[in-house]
Amino acid sequence: MRRWTVSSVLFMLCLLFLLPYHGQKLHANAEPDSEELVDPPKVEQKLSAVPHGLSTDTDVVKREAESMSRKSFRSNAEKFEFQAEVSRLMDIIINSLYSSKDIFLRELISNASDALDKIRFLSLTDKEVLGDGDNTKLEIQIKLDKEKKILSIRDRGVGMTKEDLIKNLGTIAKSGTSAFVDKMQTGGDLNLIGQFGVGFYSVYLVSDYVEVISKHNDDKQYVWESNADGAYAISEDTYNEPLGRGTEIRLHLKDEASEYLEESKLKELVKKYSEFINFPIYIWASKEVDVQAPAEDNDASDDEETPESTDGEEKEDDDDDEEKDEDEEKPKTETIKETTYEWERLNDVKAIWLRSPKEVTEKEYTKFYHTLAKDFGDEKPMAWTHFNAEGDVEFKAILFVPPKAPAELYENYHTGNKSNLKLYVRRVFISDEFDELLPKHLLFLLGLVDSDTLPLNVSREMLQQHDSLKTIKKKLIRKALDMLRKLAEEDPDEGLDDKDKKEVEQSKVNDEKRGQYTKFWNEFGKSIKLGIVEDSENRNRLAKLVRFETTKSDGKLTSLDQYISRMKSGQKDIFYITGTSKEQLEKSPFLERLNKKNYEVIFYTDPVDEYLMQYLMDYKDKKFQNVSKEGLKLGKDSKEKEIKESFKELTKWWKETLGSETVDDVKISNRLAGTPCVVVTSKYGWSANMERIMQSQTLSDANKQGHKRGKRVLEINSGHPIIKELRERVVKNPKAASVKNTAQLMYQTALMESGFMLPDPKDFAARIYDSVKTSLSVSLDAAVEDEDELEAQNVEAEIHTEEAREDEIENFTVEESYEDIKDEL
Repeated sequence: MRRWTVSSVLFMLCLLFLLPYHGQKLHANAEPDSEELVDPPKVEQKLSAVPHGLSTDTDVVKREAESMSRKSFRSNAEKFEFQAEVSRLMDIIINSLYSSKDIFLRELISNASDALDKIRFLSLTDKEVLGDGDNTKLEIQIKLDKEKKILSIRDRGVGMTKEDLIKNLGTIAKSGTSAFVDKMQTGGDLNLIGQFGVGFYSVYLVSDYVEVISKHNDDKQYVWESNADGAYAISEDTYNEPLGRGTEIRLHLKDEASEYLEESKLKELVKKYSEFINFPIYIWASKEVDVQAPAEDNDASDDEETPESTDGEEKEDDDDDEEKDEDEEKPKTETIKETTYEWERLNDVKAIWLRSPKEVTEKEYTKFYHTLAKDFGDEKPMAWTHFNAEGDVEFKAILFVPPKAPAELYENYHTGNKSNLKLYVRRVFISDEFDELLPKHLLFLLGLVDSDTLPLNVSREMLQQHDSLKTIKKKLIRKALDMLRKLAEEDPDEGLDDKDKKEVEQSKVNDEKRGQYTKFWNEFGKSIKLGIVEDSENRNRLAKLVRFETTKSDGKLTSLDQYISRMKSGQKDIFYITGTSKEQLEKSPFLERLNKKNYEVIFYTDPVDEYLMQYLMDYKDKKFQNVSKEGLKLGKDSKEKEIKESFKELTKWWKETLGSETVDDVKISNRLAGTPCVVVTSKYGWSANMERIMQSQTLSDANKQGHKRGKRVLEINSGHPIIKELRERVVKNPKAASVKNTAQLMYQTALMESGFMLPDPKDFAARIYDSVKTSLSVSLDAAVEDEDELEAQNVEAEIHTEEAREDEIENFTVEESYEDIKDEL
């Protein structure tokens, strides 16, 4: 009989266990258009596999620790090569899709949410798919292992089978990087609900080894692992605890990504990107609690001897001794701090935009606004709108009007402003700098848009090309303008005459809404004006929101509709005037005849108003008329022709005197009452205020902008005594210098009073001084005495006298010499 050694027995047992693995058919990535899996290229197959029947729990833990520490594939795993170049794939992800490493957590939570959505959908028709116990909890859990530098994200979603792991996690690689880029640029469907796609590969921004552990109801639990070095491996999971159902992703973080091992950092990212995910998100967080611990015993030893007592004393003190014994038996404790761990929910703010607007209270809207604005003050938003858009493009949105405008709102209007609108796709945060959803003039609004139509897991640049954006933007603008219009309509101070205002004040109705639109206009009125300039499609809607002061508004703001309702019978134009301040405009000579005839004039004092009125040409069939420009019509005057004829000689002479380069014409004015003359500009040229604004621009070039200046016309008041006297003198002696000087001086004065800047202030000042000399009967040729000049003249005279004396002495000496020579001869 053959004797079996121990080594022989072990060898035969190993053969028996390894026999079933011999010739096993392995599956690989399937092509996108094929339902069946094909054999993938393998690196190696189950080398040094150890059957679980011969392993103990200690062995399992040991192998798992070794695998984690080495960040290498498990020995019994099936290993495959990626069909695409990983380095090229990473280049696409980092440079084309993602601008921040932080996004990896958003993508993983997004995928987990998709998996939960899918199992929840399946449970609608089959409740058994949820299972029982903890499996019914549709939630996402985040856990840290600082010692091993592992970050884990787990969900209880639908999970993945072995084939799903190969198929879903290999989608990008097997399709080829060039095909992937083409697919996104042509607007392909990238909504991989419940699957891992582009977003999953962002994990390699922060980790160099990744494990995906997944359990599907229809398959065993498997592990997918990869170092992103061109290969990945899949094996049946005999190392980890059973998941029950769902997926757990373990990121072995790089050294430079150690910041993601901090609870505070992860909490910040979840709050920023995934706060409104429709499933609970928990983190295994540390917490310090007070606990009772035994106190140190400093009492004397119980072994110390005590004096003996008599029986009588013992009987008398029995009760006291029993109480003392009870006190001694109670242990003495003290309070100390101890670190404990528990699940802490991170997304406790409910997604109120998913609810019906009728169900959300004002308090909830206010709280939600403070969460979005990161402003937890006492002020409420001025207004908000909450709506659901249906049709070809479906989305939900909430827009808020902040109580105050940011200090830098208009400082860098065209370059520095960023959107305050958060974009979500299926409750997953995409971007808060997505300016394409609102125009520049509405970027002061704050809120969010949650679309079920836009694709997920793509960059902002790719979303900009999506067709749905135009539709979303158009609806957002309409809803925003409706919200502002409603804010004005609900303000009791808007659109009321004095009688109605008194009744409202007595009733005290809607006190909270009183003055809200005036507050809004003071904060954001400039944005509405800029909207009229930039948004031609919504110009009329924006014009309804414009507010201003007028000659009849008594310091209150009024609207164009209110102005039109107060227009005089037969008035066809809306009159306005521009300037630097209301006080200055109220004294303007352009308003003299208008005030006398009881016409209402709008005051525009904001520099933006000049640009505004170049685009707002009419409103409700009423034309706008700048009262400082040509074309002002205040009704017909029966004596107009007669007056023009009587002043024809003066106007012709005055125009020739000033010259064609100074004025284009001199006319009789219909807008003056107490002022002798004013200077007006052509209807489509720059006003005096606009000319001043443009000249003050840092980079303006007056020479190149001369054609925009507008023609100047001197309008004279035919009834003014100065004008009448000037006409008489021109008739007598049109060539008199004094008359010409007076005409020049009057024009320069009118130019200044009309708001223009004098081209030659020195000349104007000289004419004023000459006029003063005449009034004081001082000769125009009278010289000005200068002490320094007189002193210089005296010094010069003394010098001349001294030189004369020296010349005399010198001459005398020479003559004497000649006389002496004569005598000697």
